Amino acid sequence: MDRRRLGHLLGRSVVIALALLAGCASRPAVPDGPPLGLSAQQLERLLQTPDAQPRPEPIRAGGPNKAYGLNGRLYVPLAADAPLREQGLASWYGRAYHGQPTASGERYDMFAMSAAHPTLPLPSYVRVRNPANQRSVVVRINDRGPFVDGRIIDLSYTAALRLGVLNGVREVEIERVFPEPSSLGLTPR
Repeated sequence: MDRRRLGHLLGRSVVIALALLAGCASRPAVPDGPPLGLSAQQLERLLQTPDAQPRPEPIRAGGPNKAYGLNGRLYVPLAADAPLREQGLASWYGRAYHGQPTASGERYDMFAMSAAHPTLPLPSYVRVRNPANQRSVVVRINDRGPFVDGRIIDLSYTAALRLGVLNGVREVEIERVFPEPSSLGLTPR
């Protein structure tokens, strides 16, 4: 076999191997679900996890806040600090994504009070309410998703646990919340 043909075959093998690796990286390496082996005491501590505290954070232009397309659909993230209320289904994501990068570049932490939304600015904050049990939590939006019709938010494991929505998708209401004026260094008049 001549050198040129050998080089072509080697190059092709490298491209195929890289494509296979990239395909593996896009799928979770472990099945999704709750954390394994949590004790009753650990679950109780997770139920006591405080809400995310809205704080002033700059919304970066571009990056995770630019328009994007997925599955033939265009998503245009909000660019302003505008109110938002939505009703729809909530889902959650757990151990398969734990430690993986989010759309904001942060690592997903299934034990944090965070969530994914397709069009809210990254970062932003929302109050999520489960009308079935009247529980509510405040989460920090730091990821994109869910991309399933009817679903409006993908919650972290702990947020879903606190809301009582771990058993499948559930109807929720979300409302964007903002930092209190005192946290901005302003005093009310």
